[in-house]
Amino acid sequence: MKPWYSLEGKIIWVTGGAGYLGSAITTALDAQCAKVLCCDLPGKAEALVRDQKLTRTVPLSLDINHTAGLPDTIDALVAAHGLPDGVVHLVYASSSGKHLEAITAEEFKRTFDQALTPTFILCRALAERMKVRGSGCFVLFGSMYGIVPPDPRIYHDPMTPNPIDYGASKAATLQMSRYLAVHYGSAGIRFNCVTPGPFPNPSVQKNHPEFISDLNRKTALNRIGQNAEIIGPTLFLLSDSASYVTGHSLVVDGGWTTW
Repeated sequence: MKPWYSLEGKIIWVTGGAGYLGSAITTALDAQCAKVLCCDLPGKAEALVRDQKLTRTVPLSLDINHTAGLPDTIDALVAAHGLPDGVVHLVYASSSGKHLEAITAEEFKRTFDQALTPTFILCRALAERMKVRGSGCFVLFGSMYGIVPPDPRIYHDPMTPNPIDYGASKAATLQMSRYLAVHYGSAGIRFNCVTPGPFPNPSVQKNHPEFISDLNRKTALNRIGQNAEIIGPTLFLLSDSASYVTGHSLVVDGGWTTW
C-alpha cells in the first residue's frame, strides 16, 4: 500500500515555488513526484534547484502577472512537460509597506489585478484541459488575513499592519476556490485552499523579535509556524487521500483564527 501522501508518478506545478513556503513544498514534492515544475521570478527557481540538489524539478522563470501572454505560456508548458495532475498556486500581491491612509486607488486595484486575474486565467486554462482527462486538483493559498483582520497593536514602528488589499484579495481567493470547485466538480477536478497563519520568513524573524513574540502570543500553540509545517497539509490536498475533499479551506494557523 502506498503512503497516504503518495504522489508517485504525478506531475505537479508549483507557482511561487521558490519562496519561503513554496521552497519547502517544492523540495518535498521533488522527493515523490515524477516531475515538478517550479515557477518563480527569474533566477529564484534555478537557485532552489541548484542549492537543494533537486533532481525531478524543472526550474522555470515566469512572471505570472504578464497575463496577456499567460495562455500561450500555459500551452507551451503543457506541450513540453505534460498536463499536470496537480497545481499548487502560491503567488500573491500586496501594497505592503504602506498604511491604509496612504494606499492609492491604483495600488489597491493593482493588487487585485496581480493576485486574482492570473489565478483565474491559470486555473481555468488548466482545468479546461483536465476536463478531457476527468481528473486534476488545485491547491490555492489563502491567508488568515482573508478570514480575520490584522491586529494593528502588534505592528510596531517602522512596521505597518498587513495591508487591506492583501487580506481582501485572499478572501477573494478563498471564494474563487469554492466557485471553481463547484464549477469543475462534475468533471472530477478538485479545488481547495491551504490557509496559512503566521509563517514569517527568516528575515522578519531575525529583524523583528518583538513582533515575533506578539505573533506567538496570538496563537493557541503559542508559537509561529515553520515552513516545513505547510508541507503535510498541501501534500494531503494534492493526494488521492483527499479524493472526496473539494471547496475546502484547510486552515494551518496554530489556532490563530479560533479566537
